[in-house]
Amino acid sequence: MGNNTDIVHNNNVGPIVRAGEVALAVAEAAEIDNPDKEVKVLDQTAYLRISCEQEMIIRRETIEECLGKNFEMRELEINMASFAGQIEGTSDWVRFYLEKTI
Repeated sequence: MGNNTDIVHNNNVGPIVRAGEVALAVAEAAEIDNPDKEVKVLDQTAYLRISCEQEMIIRRETIEECLGKNFEMRELEINMASFAGQIEGTSDWVRFYLEKTI
């Protein structure tokens, strides 16, 4: 069994998204949009914890390709239960990042 401090004391960033087609598309898009990163997807049944170290960028266009339909970034906000790190975004992308690292 893992130590809870391992989860808290790390440099991981990314969204925690309610389970469903949006979560699966966001997880796939995170891997595509961050090819130089090891993207981790932890399935917690009710939600997916999608993370990588330091910085993650997810693009609307990539989510649309993964979903096979139009997508507005505000839909991510609706489906996002929480996130790790800091967040900034536009109607075309969202960025999760850390200013300071542990």
